[in-house]
Amino acid sequence: MESAREQLEKRILKISFAMSCILSAVEVIAAIVLRSHTVLMDAVFDAAELIMMGPFLVLIPLLYRPVNERHPYGYAQVESLFLIIKYMTLLSLIIVMFIENLRVILSGGHQVSSGAIAVFEICLAVGSIIMYFFMLHMSRKYESPTIHAEIYMWKTDIIGSCGVAAAFLANFFLGDTVLKPITSYMDSGVAIIMSLFLIAEPVKELIRGFRQMMLFSPPDDVMDKVRNVVKNALEDYPYNAAFIDVIQTGRKTWIEVYLKGTEDTHMIDIDHLMELKGRVAADLKDDFDQLYVEFKPDLPE
Repeated sequence: MESAREQLEKRILKISFAMSCILSAVEVIAAIVLRSHTVLMDAVFDAAELIMMGPFLVLIPLLYRPVNERHPYGYAQVESLFLIIKYMTLLSLIIVMFIENLRVILSGGHQVSSGAIAVFEICLAVGSIIMYFFMLHMSRKYESPTIHAEIYMWKTDIIGSCGVAAAFLANFFLGDTVLKPITSYMDSGVAIIMSLFLIAEPVKELIRGFRQMMLFSPPDDVMDKVRNVVKNALEDYPYNAAFIDVIQTGRKTWIEVYLKGTEDTHMIDIDHLMELKGRVAADLKDDFDQLYVEFKPDLPE
């Protein structure tokens, strides 16, 4: 039976998926009608996002299955692997579009209807703003790495559409000035600028995804947060943290704290371990989605 969180996540992603389908279809039609490389890049980027999102809706139930001996990390790495594939696809598309638009510029550029593109992008920005605030509102109830990625996509759509609209409005007013020769390069030039803007997030997420797949420790800010919470929890107990192991993969986080006694005692009380586990889990529950905390004695080799 599906949990409330699983149902909520599915509902959020389905709404985002449906709206993305509508906007992508409109972008494809507009790119053909307006013969704009900038609009085409938007359409291709959003279409790739849709292609990746469809299969993931089927995979969501796997992410809520409990860990077991056969799958000690559950299916959390399915999400990490999916996000790696997704962002590698987006990165590849950005690079291809960058090269194609550079080729167009070197070939002399091409003319487009700047006013029509500006109006279309303004309408697109309004639709994206509505969806962005809707997703932001829904994510307050529940947010996963995938929902976070969706919110990022809508945010980039807003910034991209506003930037493109401003550029083509400026291009429209340049039509009867001495700067008219540069209008042929505006469409591909804006597409290249969009490429440079969009490339940062896929690169960052790919690095993060590969770190999670390799089970490397999370970023320093996450480690510092965990260390501080563990340190505060141990203040009332006669133990020291010999080693803290933190593993993040997908939406799951495992924290293992290895304890050793102080000069006052070399005994570790099992009841204390359970109390510490509860305190740390309670202090970190708002910072992580699916959190697993364990306290263990630091046994000598």
